[in-house]
Amino acid sequence: MAAKAAAKAAAKAGPTSLEKEQMFGMAEKEMEYRVDLFNRLTQTCFDKCIEKRYKEAELNMGENSCIDRCVSKYWQVTNLVGQMLGNRPQI
Repeated sequence: MAAKAAAKAAAKAGPTSLEKEQMFGMAEKEMEYRVDLFNRLTQTCFDKCIEKRYKEAELNMGENSCIDRCVSKYWQVTNLVGQMLGNRPQI
């Protein structure tokens, strides 16, 4: 009984210093992943959709459409891969 009471008290006390550090590390990795994903998406769609020699200051209709499709497909694939990896059996 005393062990259960101690466990409940510890749970109410909040995360330990080690747990906070682990949560911070995970949040930091998640942020790095998202920044990398955004940078790769931006570079991939830019390379695919924007002409190397700029003709106009603004994107034209074709470039806008290409970027819309590229970003949409990139997110679909990223989400699909994430789902597939999430459904894998743990090793």
